[in-house]
Amino acid sequence: MNPEDPHPPKRPRRGPRLRWLTLAEVVGILALVVAAAGWWDNHRQRVQEQSDRAVAARTQAADTQQAALRRTFLLTGHVVDDGRIRLAPARADQVIQTQTVIFPASVRRAPVETTGNPRIDLAWFEAGLKDTAHGRGADGAEARLPVGIVTTYVEAGETRTDRSIYDLGYTLHHRFLRGSKVELDGLSLVRRGVGGDLQGALDKAWGG
Repeated sequence: MNPEDPHPPKRPRRGPRLRWLTLAEVVGILALVVAAAGWWDNHRQRVQEQSDRAVAARTQAADTQQAALRRTFLLTGHVVDDGRIRLAPARADQVIQTQTVIFPASVRRAPVETTGNPRIDLAWFEAGLKDTAHGRGADGAEARLPVGIVTTYVEAGETRTDRSIYDLGYTLHHRFLRGSKVELDGLSLVRRGVGGDLQGALDKAWGG
């Protein structure tokens, strides 16, 4: 090399030197791996527990709904030609024993008791309905009369009682010189499991 050369040649760079990990570093890495594996196992276990709780909650809700459905009592009404609505439970495993049919006081004051022949007869309330139903709708328009029905029935060998309010559908036809004619249309549930003053609830619904 010429000492007078203003641009001496560059020395080649040396690559990074490799070294072995110390025991402490190896132990630290292993500890991180073990901690990560433990965290993953705990996370997976929490996710599984949450999934199991969600499944258990859905199962319990379904069981509760099924139990509620088993306790449900619903009447269906079929209109027959003689001015009568035949009543029957919607479920075949429920057998009606007795019924008390309650009307708004302005339509009929005394309840009607039936045994073994569930029904609603137009003759029970026709006169009172004609007296109070005028002005509640146009001629031939469908209207509703609230009725309370207290039913004693047998299900799965147990005697139970249902207190419900139904709407009795009817049509009032005004006939000149011949008086009005009431035609029954059907029955629909309004409220189930009514407590307290059933008569007062009917009077309020009919008068409102």
